[in-house]
Amino acid sequence: MCMSLMQTSLRLGLDAAIYNRSRSFKVAQQQLGRPSSAANRRRAMSTAFMASATPVLTVPSFEKVAFEPESLPSVSVVSDAPASWAGDLLAVAVAEEDLTSVGGDDSNAEKVVSIKSGALSSIDKQLQGALSELLSGGDFEAKQGSASRALRLGKPAAAAAGPRYVALLGLGKADGLAKPAEECYGANPYQAAGVALAKLAKAEKVSSAGLALLSAPQGTEAQQEAAKRLAAGVLSGCYESVRFKSKAKAAKLAALHMMGLGGSQEQLDAALQAGAGLASGSFMTRYLVEAPPNVLDAAACADLGMGCYLGVAEASLQPPAFIHLTYKPQGEAKKKVAIVGKGLTFDSGGYNLKAGPGSMIELMKFDMGGAAATLGAARILATTQPEGVEVHFIIAACENMVHGKGLRPGDVLKSAHGKTVEVNNTDAEGRLTLADALWYAQEKAGATAIVDIATLTGACIIALGGEVAGLFTPSDAMAAGLSAASNAAGEKLWRMPMEASYAEQLKSSVADMKNTGGRAGGSITAALFLKEFVKKGVEWAHLDIAGPVWDEKASLPTGYGAALLAQWATKQGA
Repeated sequence: MCMSLMQTSLRLGLDAAIYNRSRSFKVAQQQLGRPSSAANRRRAMSTAFMASATPVLTVPSFEKVAFEPESLPSVSVVSDAPASWAGDLLAVAVAEEDLTSVGGDDSNAEKVVSIKSGALSSIDKQLQGALSELLSGGDFEAKQGSASRALRLGKPAAAAAGPRYVALLGLGKADGLAKPAEECYGANPYQAAGVALAKLAKAEKVSSAGLALLSAPQGTEAQQEAAKRLAAGVLSGCYESVRFKSKAKAAKLAALHMMGLGGSQEQLDAALQAGAGLASGSFMTRYLVEAPPNVLDAAACADLGMGCYLGVAEASLQPPAFIHLTYKPQGEAKKKVAIVGKGLTFDSGGYNLKAGPGSMIELMKFDMGGAAATLGAARILATTQPEGVEVHFIIAACENMVHGKGLRPGDVLKSAHGKTVEVNNTDAEGRLTLADALWYAQEKAGATAIVDIATLTGACIIALGGEVAGLFTPSDAMAAGLSAASNAAGEKLWRMPMEASYAEQLKSSVADMKNTGGRAGGSITAALFLKEFVKKGVEWAHLDIAGPVWDEKASLPTGYGAALLAQWATKQGA
């Protein structure tokens, strides 16, 4: 990729150390907390997992990389009345219940959509019927994430007050706005509205936008949540894939003003900052997923006995990189958790080569989507600084290629756990790298709860499609916590069965187990394989994000997982 995962880990803003060993063993580590003194920082480094090595405290040179677009809009809350706000594009966010619709569907009558809400009617009058004109086509019904066209108001740009353009944004049903974030399945309505506004602003090439709510959400917490989600939506909606284009167009939207949120300025400013943090994690995740795998920093993990991981990496000319970042809270950590991301920077399939229609080999740069989400979550937590939880971010990064030295079907690998694995399919490589990373999370990081996230199986795409990730865990408590985090983040999960009898398919006659089972239930047997590397007493869940990692229609990464993981980790300290 344009910048290695190891180098990326060093851009998160705090101390980093690279430990070198005689066998070209290099591991990047970073403390994401805030040590109180230089002595504490040195002490933290000295207790790292390579404590027996002589540390060489150097940082590799690399070009500065910004994960956010070069120009993001400023976001603020203003007290202007919507109709008198002076700017380019005014977008009024409405719920379905604010409108009324007759005709259309099965009737022969033409659909007519009109204003029902008194507050919306008042704004419409002040704007001389512009909102009614937007509804006249009958195609805008305030569905969640929708937007009307933008209507030019016909007033000169130099007018003293009032917007130049006006549009409507859909919030969906009103009862969805009142639900706590943890109870909303799918995209958050406010965040979806923010994304829709960003797209509209881009299409109209405006430099300023105003977003108005008809009424303030009820309660301080609801007001802050709305502000956070609107900001996150608009900022993340500004993402464009321009890095590898010779002529990149600068972002046009320079300022976003929000109206009608209620609450105190101080609380809303904090909420906007939190929204910017969510967007930052999404930017980083998408930045990494879309990058081609043509540069990767060096590392090796032979001294730790990671035979499964190194077996996969053996065929690549690019050496593997094992990454471990740590977030430590200011005070005492009540719980120590780990997020383990699959980091296949390119997956050819190995000798079981990805070939033929549907193999998606041209998209296999996204096979490190789990690692990208892991680093995105680290970036969010470094911003939000949650209390009470220590979080370890672990990635076993490498390529899966074809080479004379490469892994062959029939080879037997010994994992760091001690289990031996017969490789009956070299294209089932991600679970091999995760096996050693899971061992490390338990034995070296000391995590008592682990979530691994991986673009692991095509079978999960067949089962759940392109928008929903599979959740596999034997723990009802883990399932409940991750489902709540999924709802709060607006990133869809669906719990899948862990059918114990399917583990019979993983039995091998020459080793402790095979790396794949039969064709049917492939996502389940993959999860059961990983479960073999988790100790009793350790809470564990596996997220298969092969579907939602990539937006096939837009041909862009989605940034899936960063917000979900950060939300889950934050709740572990509560």
